[in-house]
Amino acid sequence: MKKVILFSGQGSQCEGMGVSLAEGSAASKEVFDTASAVLGFDLLEKCRSASAEELARTVVSQPAIMAVSLSAAFALREKGFGAEAVAGHSLGEYAAMVYSGIVSLEDGFRLIKARSEAMQKAAENSSGSMFAIIGKSPEEVVSACEKAGGYVIPVNYNSAVQIVIAGEDEAAQAAADALAAEGARAVKLNVASAFHSKLMQPAADEFLPFAKSMSYKEPAVPFLSNISGGYLESTEDLGERLAAHIVSPVRFTDELYLLEKDGFDTFIECGPGKTLTGLVRKTLKGAKTVNISDIDSLEKFVNA
Repeated sequence: MKKVILFSGQGSQCEGMGVSLAEGSAASKEVFDTASAVLGFDLLEKCRSASAEELARTVVSQPAIMAVSLSAAFALREKGFGAEAVAGHSLGEYAAMVYSGIVSLEDGFRLIKARSEAMQKAAENSSGSMFAIIGKSPEEVVSACEKAGGYVIPVNYNSAVQIVIAGEDEAAQAAADALAAEGARAVKLNVASAFHSKLMQPAADEFLPFAKSMSYKEPAVPFLSNISGGYLESTEDLGERLAAHIVSPVRFTDELYLLEKDGFDTFIECGPGKTLTGLVRKTLKGAKTVNISDIDSLEKFVNA
């Protein structure tokens, strides 16, 4: 069994997430305590009692999802289960950086605090839409975006059958409508703006100086990058890459194919929801998938 841990992205938040992990694992509780000290508010209490609307705010959802993801991964490691590689989807890359040793737990939350604040501000000052396109090839999606008459691009290459597009409202709607007319399923996403597109450039610009000011170590566990779709070869310019990540496509499918080629057969999603393992199953036939989102799923996996 060759294991990779996948860390969940934004949009996977849910009320009550992470509470049972923090109550059942010392390593998980430490994650929330560290996060709360950096953020200046009680993150565990937010997860325990905040409304769905509050949890969906970028400045809350990003650190909360990261905390739940790391809580699950650290609790798993506490039980003697590690991973031979790590990957994250968008926001999930920050949890992956902490797990792999690129940054400390505290610095990981410092980075996500700065990133979420910059993205919240940019989203409030811009419009934009995102659609999940199901059932069309990358080439067909690119072609529809180019013909849409405005700015819209593919931003998340999620699986063999799903690509997310993002851009200006009218252009994104036009591309989605055209693809739907050709037989695709087009689902508008409930997001604040067009993430991973140039409409987030103000956030990338604001985040860049902080990201460059941090220090990064080489990963102790192989780390896959959304920008390249391959292994991170050096952290020398990682601050610049993290800022660029805000406005760059997520090449998650390329990461999955590379992991399969390298013999990984067990994909463990740590974090709320089951989005990433669903993408794995749609892309890699025969891969084993596991979700660790709470104390029950943790114990079930450990005792299997």
